[in-house]
Amino acid sequence: MSNRRPSIDGFIPRQPGSRVGELHGIKNRTTTTQPVRRTIHTNEKSTQDRVGEPRVGREMQNDDVLASLRHIDDENAFAKGINDEDKGRKGRRQRKKDNKKPKSKAKRIAFWVSMGLIAAIVLVVGYLIFKGVFASGNIFKGNIFDIVQNQPLKEDKNGRSNFVIFGTAEDDEGGEHGGANLTDSIMVLSINQKKKDAYMLSLPRDLWVKYAETCTVGNQGKLNAAYFCASDDGKNEAEGAAALQKKVGEVTGLDIQYYAHLNFTAVVEAVDAVGGVDVTIQSEDPRGILDRNFDWKCGYRCHYVNYKNGQKVHLDGEHALALSRARNAAGGYGLPNGNFDREKNQQMIVKALREKALSAGTLTNLGAVTKLIDALGNNLRTNVETKEIRTLMNLASEIQSDKIVSLSLVSEDNMLVTTGMYMGQSIVRPTAGIMDYSDIHSYIQTEMSSEPHVKEHPKVVVLNGSGVAGAAQEAAERLEGEGFTILDTGNAPDGSYARREVYSLVGEKKPASVAKLQQIYSGVTFKTSKPPVSVLGDADFVVIVGK
Repeated sequence: MSNRRPSIDGFIPRQPGSRVGELHGIKNRTTTTQPVRRTIHTNEKSTQDRVGEPRVGREMQNDDVLASLRHIDDENAFAKGINDEDKGRKGRRQRKKDNKKPKSKAKRIAFWVSMGLIAAIVLVVGYLIFKGVFASGNIFKGNIFDIVQNQPLKEDKNGRSNFVIFGTAEDDEGGEHGGANLTDSIMVLSINQKKKDAYMLSLPRDLWVKYAETCTVGNQGKLNAAYFCASDDGKNEAEGAAALQKKVGEVTGLDIQYYAHLNFTAVVEAVDAVGGVDVTIQSEDPRGILDRNFDWKCGYRCHYVNYKNGQKVHLDGEHALALSRARNAAGGYGLPNGNFDREKNQQMIVKALREKALSAGTLTNLGAVTKLIDALGNNLRTNVETKEIRTLMNLASEIQSDKIVSLSLVSEDNMLVTTGMYMGQSIVRPTAGIMDYSDIHSYIQTEMSSEPHVKEHPKVVVLNGSGVAGAAQEAAERLEGEGFTILDTGNAPDGSYARREVYSLVGEKKPASVAKLQQIYSGVTFKTSKPPVSVLGDADFVVIVGK
């Protein structure tokens, strides 16, 4: 066996005693300090160089090292895609940046202040949106995220959206009466979304009506118990409100699509939220208004409701509520019509509250807006849907004050209701008779109509001269649908009549009505002579239907 040590992976193991850098595997090798020569073949000749020695003809200097390093840098720059022109542009930009003057301290402060204000505004708006969305969840029906929609309000056949707004006294600290869920304040609000107008009408709480179902007070009684009965004394608000909507619609002749239910706290907190309201006292009594019913609020050391006639007063929430309820129930003066005067004051305060809530001073006051949202969110309930909120809010701001008209059932020239006794109770009833609301329907239809001839209240007698049964009634129904008041229908005396004959008894007093009849009966000549039959009452026109 040979003494030669095996190689590993083609390498010969280092001999003992050898040093790094020495050659191995050569027998009888001698140690030398001379440079190892190697042969380098070129195309021309072979030369022998020594490892570690400079090539023939030049010595290795520092310049050689630096040149090599520069060459490496150039190769790296080329590899990165950076040329001399790019370097020049970057250099110019850097010099420009270095030469740029730093922002002054004042500008830096102004910048951060602006950013702080923007952040504050975003937070405030976000907070108000949160408050509004949270309140809307308490007040309105439907999905809370539908608030981004702008769906129009429901309308009746005349293009009007009608609300019944009613108040209950479950939060009455004074305890004026035990019927906390009797609706002692009932108001109708009718809005035209396209024409941007509104009408307000208060209904007497003591108006005698028939209930849909018999309840603890019987099957008929005062209007203020309609909600009480149907809601089971407030336990089911939705059913009670629906019953009141239907009954108010029966009285007014309107399709009532919406309701809004609020309590005393809603009035107090809403008025206080906007910083109070300003109203002008109006009374038939030259002394003004005095009602002792609320003197307990000041420990009977003052008259809590005591104002001079024509006086412009600033009311906080409690005083606004007291005035809206005052009716001389405990003595005093200035409210001779009792509940009817109270209803006028309620409408006056509602208008003042609306104007103050929409004023610039309120809308830019974060505290006022927040309090107003809280007041409504905690004390108002309605069947208005969340997706209709934006439409309702827009209408509230777009309808001008002079376009909000107050209607009355007890105006001096048109008394539509009166007081009296019925079934042992003091009640309010239509002048046309118990539960006869026809005159109220006609009045409301006339006042809310946008047709000019309807505002003239034209009254017509229709006579049948055709010999065809029912011809007069058919013509009367058409005229009534156009806004004319039909006083009577009957038969004309025997004779020969044109297809339509129209007699005007008003001369030039009602031109819009004349124009409307000429439009309905195109080509008909109006006669100003005496009609062929005596007409009772205050008819303005006589229409004879011929063959």
